[in-house]
Amino acid sequence: MGKRYQALSQEHIAFIEEQRLFFVGTAANDGTVNVSPKGFDSLRVLGPNRVLWMNITGSGNETAAHLAQNSRMTLMFCAFTGPPKILRLYGEARALHERDERWQELAGLFDPHPGARQYVDFQVELVQTSCGFGVPFLEFKEERDNMDRWLASKGRDGIRDYWRERNQQSLDGLPTYILKEEGE
Repeated sequence: MGKRYQALSQEHIAFIEEQRLFFVGTAANDGTVNVSPKGFDSLRVLGPNRVLWMNITGSGNETAAHLAQNSRMTLMFCAFTGPPKILRLYGEARALHERDERWQELAGLFDPHPGARQYVDFQVELVQTSCGFGVPFLEFKEERDNMDRWLASKGRDGIRDYWRERNQQSLDGLPTYILKEEGE
């Protein structure tokens, strides 16, 4: 049965650190609900109620658009090896961009990544565990190198051009603020 906690325990943190994949869920006030799988070494637990996630360039930028309007976010981790478990974190988050004052501080918590487009600072309000009996066993083989090759072929200017063309609006036309400040 599911259990609820007000903060991450050391056991929860150890479980998160073992996972190779997690899922992010967000929604604006209206429109499309988004759930995205995330990998790479892109998540840090900074405390019992704080998680930081490096949002790497992708085909859309729904999370940033949704968080600009509605700060609710859910992270989900599933045990694909070992004992079955699902761990969900519920709370509020904020997307921080390169122009933000804290960018360099947050970037220092990760290995440099040419595709980093936002850091998502997540305040955990509720931790929930559930059985995970329906989650299959899956074996990690290796990270895909497609993203690294694609980013290298673009270069920094090409990545910014891609943001300009493909990452400035959500599916519902909401602004992501990736290249401009809110209110401009």
